[in-house]
Amino acid sequence: MSGTIEPELRHAGLNLAADTGELREHVESDVFGFWVFLMSDAVVFALLFAIYGTMRYATAGGPDAAEEFKFHSAFWETALLLTSSFSYGMVSLSMKYSRGRLWPLVFLALTFCLGAGFLKMETHDFVTMFHDGATPERSGYFSSFFVLVGMHGFHVFCGLTWIILMGLQLVIFGPDQRTKINLIRLGLFWHFLDVVWVVIFSVVYLQGLIR
Repeated sequence: MSGTIEPELRHAGLNLAADTGELREHVESDVFGFWVFLMSDAVVFALLFAIYGTMRYATAGGPDAAEEFKFHSAFWETALLLTSSFSYGMVSLSMKYSRGRLWPLVFLALTFCLGAGFLKMETHDFVTMFHDGATPERSGYFSSFFVLVGMHGFHVFCGLTWIILMGLQLVIFGPDQRTKINLIRLGLFWHFLDVVWVVIFSVVYLQGLIR
């Protein structure tokens, strides 16, 4: 129909409306495909949450969550990860409004530091629990706990690796269209991890304080 105005394509704060129609369709396809991957990952986490729920009281006479969990540590881990989600949002905004690569790199580095801090604290918690004898083979409860929380930690590690690669891509190629698309997908992945952690913090740590 003549005179029809095509809608602009916007993703994660990155305006891609000035691109050709072919590239815009490619962007939509790439982002949609990554959403499908995230939904399949969400199914995996849902199954792990279900297993954890069935093992909630299967301590086999050993220590339970209230004895082993360090609430203050989990609280600061949550604060670090949520702050990293905000800093990654600034990556998207800086890619949209700044012409260079400096500010996206700065906020990527900040996101990496916050995520690495989260992973360091979580690793310390795991080491402390192992020292106390709360190991995966101790009970069904701790088996399900380490699989669930460890799987999330592995995803964070993968996200940190991806951030390093994106930083290198920004340095080498600059903020071109392919870099923007990859940053969109990385942003979806990173925010997804934050959502999963909020559920873990609520279901695992907060409920674990209740005997």
